[in-house]
Amino acid sequence: MSDSQDFDLIIIGAGSGGVRLARTSAARGARVAVVESRYLGGTCVNVGCVPKKLFVYGASVNDELEDASGYGWNVPVDDVSFDWPTLVTNKTAEIERLNGIYGRMLENAGVTVIEGTASIKDPNTIVVGDKQYTTAHITVATGSWPVVPDIPGKDLVLTSNEMFYLPQLPEKAIVWGGGYIAVEFAGILAGLGVDTTLLYRGDLFLRGFDDDVRRFTEQEMRKKGVHLEFGVTIESVREEGAHYQVQLSNGDVRETGLVMAATGRRALVDGLGLTELGIELSASGHVVVDDYFQTSVPSITALGDVIGTPQLTPVALAQAMVLSRRLFGDGKGEMDYTAIPTAVFCQPPIGTVGLTEEEAREAGHSLKIYRTEFRPMKYTLSGRDERCMMKLVVDEPTDRVLGAHMVGLDAGEITQGLAVAIKAGATKAQFDATMGIHPTSAEEFVTMREPVS
Repeated sequence: MSDSQDFDLIIIGAGSGGVRLARTSAARGARVAVVESRYLGGTCVNVGCVPKKLFVYGASVNDELEDASGYGWNVPVDDVSFDWPTLVTNKTAEIERLNGIYGRMLENAGVTVIEGTASIKDPNTIVVGDKQYTTAHITVATGSWPVVPDIPGKDLVLTSNEMFYLPQLPEKAIVWGGGYIAVEFAGILAGLGVDTTLLYRGDLFLRGFDDDVRRFTEQEMRKKGVHLEFGVTIESVREEGAHYQVQLSNGDVRETGLVMAATGRRALVDGLGLTELGIELSASGHVVVDDYFQTSVPSITALGDVIGTPQLTPVALAQAMVLSRRLFGDGKGEMDYTAIPTAVFCQPPIGTVGLTEEEAREAGHSLKIYRTEFRPMKYTLSGRDERCMMKLVVDEPTDRVLGAHMVGLDAGEITQGLAVAIKAGATKAQFDATMGIHPTSAEEFVTMREPVS
């Protein structure tokens, strides 16, 4: 650390990874600044997982009201009304509260927050507005941004960013894409009463997830009233009065009140000056780093979505802890990207950790597959036609559980606990020897005895 420079570390981007890196590095005695042009907390807090989960909760209330009569509650569902602006306003108030918490955390850690858009002048200097700041280290943690394909009428298409501030809900909506963001927003809109169609160019959405999970989710989402159309994409969108005319690749024309694209995200590196410094970008536009987040310029590192690793908040947080230790700690630490648990908050939700059956077979494992489907106990009295699916992928020679997958009520909560067992290398025999908690859905993971293949 040199007193000849303004800071020991300047982080560009105050998202989850940037804020964690700032706080942990400052706690190690480093003089740290964070530059942010938009909002503290990044995508996750402001236009990502946090507000999305609040919208999922809101969309789930209708199901709860419908189920109430089976438990003796006289809820006049036909007289129930929903006010979208109220949900948006309350969501925004919560996000603003979290922004304040992030600001106080940085302030209490002694981190300097610089508002504005940064560019990198040289390996040890950044420029924000008309000011320059010198530093021993620079970390790029600018995240990613939604991409809308270049089609006629692309300016009429919304992304997830705008959905969180939508003034009113339409009667009809088209969600364009097949990843977790598309699937989640299709469920949110349908749950809030919008006639929703999801369009995806592939033959089945959620590419990269276990095939049983994908097929089961398709089945359950159709039950929820989401119209799923595969093998089709959007060619153009045009405004027609108060609605939009959407031209599809199969020749159909659809009228809708909203088109949302969840067709991918790109690394947010525009204007930083990375290529001018000789920093390599991948073919996908991500910053190329080594296993220790080092770019081709020794003083510049990068982490989070901008480097193309799994776009998950806990991954960025873990990367920040490793990088802080390497820069200002004992110089040790490395990332382990195996068995990262994740959830998709569609309806019903998905929870998954470890290898899919397809990944395990491709890696050469000889497998035993355990799988079960059932109606959750919660729906036995309400009569709701919603089922749950659980699956274990087991390496036959070693008996090690390679992956656990679930679609159903509380999948994310259940999978977080399973992730500990998968990470620890638990065997199927150890799953079998574990007592279940009865009556729960989770106990099915320790009571599946007969392999299906």
